[in-house]
Amino acid sequence: MIFRSKVDNTFKILIYIFVILFGIISFSPLLLFDNPSSFDIITLVLLFVVSTGLLFWTTHFIRYIFFQDHLYVKAGLFRSKIKYNEITKITKTKNFFTGYRLMAATDGIQIYYKSALLGSIKISPDDLESFISEIKKRCPNVKINL
Repeated sequence: MIFRSKVDNTFKILIYIFVILFGIISFSPLLLFDNPSSFDIITLVLLFVVSTGLLFWTTHFIRYIFFQDHLYVKAGLFRSKIKYNEITKITKTKNFFTGYRLMAATDGIQIYYKSALLGSIKISPDDLESFISEIKKRCPNVKINL
């Protein structure tokens, strides 16, 4: 079963601010040169396209996939494999700016599991009720505090 990440307006605004900043940073060197070469222009355009492409790939293609023995969380280059038997607790979170988070919303859930590098992962499934129901089926002993 596959779940997508919820994307809220606050997150969209932050992404658009970053895209504008990437644009300013990428194209500001053109203002410094009197006669930029086509190589300079192509290089700066590629820099902008690659940086915004990675940003959109990481933030807009977040998936939470239930496999037979683990939950697979992927967001662009970032991926986590969480075995069901290692999940200890799930809580609600509104802490958007800190921790290991693969979510595109300001609120979501925090999954604590034994092999986590930072102790937990923060995610924001679009259909939270169905996601929690699926977790309960696969991890009947997990503590859930929503």
